[in-house]
Amino acid sequence: MKLLLHICCAPCAIMCVKTLREEGIEPVGYWDNPNIHPYTEYRTRRQTLEEYAKSISLPLIIGGKYGLRTFLDEVNGDYTGRCLTCYRLRFESAAAYAAENGFTHFSSTLFVSPYQNHELMKQAAEEAAAKYGVTFLHRDFRPYFREGQDEARALGLYMQKYCGCIFSEEERYQKRKKKKEAQV
Repeated sequence: MKLLLHICCAPCAIMCVKTLREEGIEPVGYWDNPNIHPYTEYRTRRQTLEEYAKSISLPLIIGGKYGLRTFLDEVNGDYTGRCLTCYRLRFESAAAYAAENGFTHFSSTLFVSPYQNHELMKQAAEEAAAKYGVTFLHRDFRPYFREGQDEARALGLYMQKYCGCIFSEEERYQKRKKKKEAQV
């Protein structure tokens, strides 16, 4: 099996890579996350991943570019459906790259997050796999989430506070504001 592992960020990669390696699978990392905003957040997450990948000898491919406009164009006003759009953008990019470069399988570190919609992700990944003729390797990495976060903190890795899109950043501030108002 030749696995391309889409990676959203270094902290989420930790346990995904570790458990895959324990299975005897040596993944190649793939970064393409046009949803991440603002640019400084995008750059920080990418740089943190590049440094982490080097530290664990993980081959890493940087695909795509900062893509706020692409992401917003794809969302096209469907704010409630934005997560599926986001998953499709990233998984189609990974599946296309995998197919074009001799990978037999692809997966994603997004499957470690208890905050993501796993059924929607699985649907988007399976659609991308069928479209590009590669196999989607599904792993539910959620049981390892906390361990990966703890290890990321111990390593001093940058730890983001939201999934990455402009809308999740807005939700983060709205929750903080509501909490503050409830305390008054």
